[in-house]
Amino acid sequence: MKIIQTDIPDVLVFKPRVIGDSRGYFLETWRDDIFRAAGVDHDFVQDNQSSSHQGVLRGLHYQVKQPQGKLVRVLAGRVFDVAVDLRRSSATCGRWTGVELSAENRHMFWVPPGFGHGFYVLSEMAEFAYKCTNYYAPEHERIIRYDDPHIGIDWHLLDHVQTVLSEKDGTGVAFDDADLFD
Repeated sequence: MKIIQTDIPDVLVFKPRVIGDSRGYFLETWRDDIFRAAGVDHDFVQDNQSSSHQGVLRGLHYQVKQPQGKLVRVLAGRVFDVAVDLRRSSATCGRWTGVELSAENRHMFWVPPGFGHGFYVLSEMAEFAYKCTNYYAPEHERIIRYDDPHIGIDWHLLDHVQTVLSEKDGTGVAFDDADLFD
């Protein structure tokens, strides 16, 4: 497995080795020793999967208690995936990094605890799967506006495609008003 550093320490892209032949392909999506050696020294407790159509933007989500690290990947389609550092003590607090994930490239994106997370669907539809290091706790969930000018994310929004947000995501707060991690 190839490990690719991003411009924010602790946020990583994993490019698995794909073994293919006329029957199809095989790849490892999780291997404890490799991930722990790369710094993903966490146990996963919950797996999630979602389906979204083109133009859907989910995020920026995080939990102030029971923070979740997420190992995300795309099973079908393409998304632009984003991690935002929300750790006050970090030199990169308020910065974002993003990567295109697709069924074709099979890359996985590690979003550590202490980061906000979101994604935008580029393809007609996308199946999205992720492993979490902590359980979903809606009472501790927070949302920062996807278009917050302080963060300035380039979501790679598609021309002539309406951006679709959930009601919950539409009520996100500004970065300057957000509950951050110490």
